[in-house]
Amino acid sequence: MNIPVNGDVSSLKYLNCGAAPLSVEMFNRFQKHINASIVEGYGLTEGAVCSTLNPKDGKNKIGSVGLRLPYQHIKAVILDENNKYAKDAKTNEIGTICIKGPNIFKGYLNENHNKDIWIQDEWFNTGDLGKIDEDGFVFITGRKKDLIIRGGHNIDPSSIEEPLYKLDDISIVAAIGAPDKHAGEIPVAYVQLTKNSNISKDEILEWTKQNINEKAAIPKEIIITKEIPLTPIGKVFKPALRYDIINRIFKKELKAIDELVTSCKIKTCEDKNYGTKTMIIVNPKNNNFKQIEERIFQLLFRYSIHYEIINE
Repeated sequence: MNIPVNGDVSSLKYLNCGAAPLSVEMFNRFQKHINASIVEGYGLTEGAVCSTLNPKDGKNKIGSVGLRLPYQHIKAVILDENNKYAKDAKTNEIGTICIKGPNIFKGYLNENHNKDIWIQDEWFNTGDLGKIDEDGFVFITGRKKDLIIRGGHNIDPSSIEEPLYKLDDISIVAAIGAPDKHAGEIPVAYVQLTKNSNISKDEILEWTKQNINEKAAIPKEIIITKEIPLTPIGKVFKPALRYDIINRIFKKELKAIDELVTSCKIKTCEDKNYGTKTMIIVNPKNNNFKQIEERIFQLLFRYSIHYEIINE
């Protein structure tokens, strides 16, 4: 989007898009920019890459990832509070997307990762949320783990990202849940600006207040970053943003122990047992590590993030 089309690309007719849901606004902006049609699809490694695809010449629906491929079966299901099958979702009802067919793998090598991945024994739980309309078109609405849960209220990140993509100043946006003492999580948005943009955080925040209908979904903070982290295939890597926001919040909280330490470093990363783990590396001023531990507990016990304190 930031690169002018200086050459003759008239022979380019179609582009395929996958990896992550494409916002309708970005879809329209890119098609206009490149003057070619985008064909969206959906799949995952566990299902041999592709499960659905929009027809390149026939009927398609913007925002949909298309129709199921031959021999691929797909449905949306409703899971209970224990992540077990409750019932099939109705037409246009959002549920967890499940797939089955000869393309589906047999399971992960690490047995710990196989918990709750099979629904009704043969359907693979993709972990994606979506719906299937009356014509069989599949719409992916997001990842279940990407939902922002604010005081028990589920917020779809796309309800924040879609309006923000309407701003010409924004190149990439990613909404995530920031840990909060009282609500569990609150929404924040990381944005990467287009070249030469001078828009401010306050201006973007004001835009969200005017253009996001759901009050609970309005971000509490806009973080402008030089570059939003991407995976090798170009998908926004939200775990890195979650680690960053945890580091930011804990850094603010732990300002209160400045008088007890000569240094305090915070590092958040993935953990096999806890999902996410924050390491707090402190260098005590005196022989007061126990006092530091107690003070940190007082500051952080309301957060659900697992942390470890290391005496450097």
